[in-house]
Amino acid sequence: MFGRLSTRLLNICVVSLCKANRLEKAEAVIIDGIRLGVLPDVVTYNMLVDAYCEFESLDVAYSILPRMKEAGISPDVVTYNSLIAGAVRKCSLSRSLDLFEEMLQKGIPPDTWSYNTLMHCFFKLGKPEEANRVFRDMIVGDMTPCAATFNIMINGLCKNGYTDNALMLFRNLERHGFVPEIITYNILINGLCKAGRLQAARRMLKELEESGHAPNAITYTTVMKCCFRSRQYKQGLEILAEMKRKGYTFDGFGYCTVIAAFVKTGRIKEATDFMEQMVQDGIQLDIAAYNTLINLYCKEGKLEAAYLLLDEIERRGLECDVYTHTIMIDGLCKAGNIKGAQRHLEIMNMIGFDSNLVAYNSIVDAFCKDGEIDYAMKVFEAMEIKDSFTYSSVVHNLCKARRLRHASKLLLSCLRSGVKILKSAQRAVVDGLRYSGQRREAKKLQSKIRMAKISH
Repeated sequence: MFGRLSTRLLNICVVSLCKANRLEKAEAVIIDGIRLGVLPDVVTYNMLVDAYCEFESLDVAYSILPRMKEAGISPDVVTYNSLIAGAVRKCSLSRSLDLFEEMLQKGIPPDTWSYNTLMHCFFKLGKPEEANRVFRDMIVGDMTPCAATFNIMINGLCKNGYTDNALMLFRNLERHGFVPEIITYNILINGLCKAGRLQAARRMLKELEESGHAPNAITYTTVMKCCFRSRQYKQGLEILAEMKRKGYTFDGFGYCTVIAAFVKTGRIKEATDFMEQMVQDGIQLDIAAYNTLINLYCKEGKLEAAYLLLDEIERRGLECDVYTHTIMIDGLCKAGNIKGAQRHLEIMNMIGFDSNLVAYNSIVDAFCKDGEIDYAMKVFEAMEIKDSFTYSSVVHNLCKARRLRHASKLLLSCLRSGVKILKSAQRAVVDGLRYSGQRREAKKLQSKIRMAKISH
């Protein structure tokens, strides 16, 4: 009895140290325990295997197995489940399958979580057919799937573009007595939203409410964000109002979702009110939240306030990402401070953010709008990477500067090489030639545009 309790105490110490990523200390505790006559068991080593998989590497975790053998302890299904999960995190399908096969060869029968982990691995690597095969093996065999099994299947099907199959599985499970939990509904609603099926997601939300489950903040925020992404702002704000009526508190993600939607629709006052409410609620901001607020300040023309947020990011030990700098550069361009935008771009490149296409596009467009078309073309020619927006913007601005021949040549060059140009930019060139009295050239250009499109 004393020995068993001592081993249990040893395991409590080891698991606490493993969770804190103090693996060397955990190993020292095991050694001290053995020296005092307190022997580790399979649970002790399983905790080490799991921790090494998470914090170190799969190879280091696998090296625990020989040590278990030396101690006269055989690995069990939990040991191999941790190793397989570690291989899945590294997206190593072959290693996962090898470990699964090794487990079978050692006579260790896999459990539900063994199959769940394998299914998750197949889905993660974009192999839904293989994942479905594992699921069928579970159904046909003696293994009883759990709620997590069904959630993994539904989530994996949605993420791999099989939303209809996920819905069919959900309905089939219901007919066989499966009572979905809130997490299952959330997974399906999120999948429908990601697939752009807003109305289906809203029907699922209504079904969830009628099922006796209470939608949580994640449910509402997911649908609300989908509404905003689909430009259904009225529906999104209706869901926001419903959340408020039901007393749901927002996390940083929810606040930023609403603020970003208000900014996009030009409702700066509402965005500012929400920002102030977020600060009052003591929401701990991450870099995505800071980016949303910086974007809001830039839209309002409050660049000094935006720079203060950059200082706050640095003080908190966070790192600005490519979006932070791009937002600032775009804000400087829109405020007419193109030189400042260029300096910020230079700083951005110095700290490792090379070839930022969106930032360069903003600077080129700003120079064009400022009448500095020659300088804009120099920046354009120096760009290593260009996209459809780059070319369309330059073509359009060349037309505004009445450089129609240059715009015409660039337009045809893009179309012949397969680069898509916005129809508005194409019309600008044709209309520019026509209105400047060059009707014959306009007709020739239209004919060449048609030929270029046919060839691609």
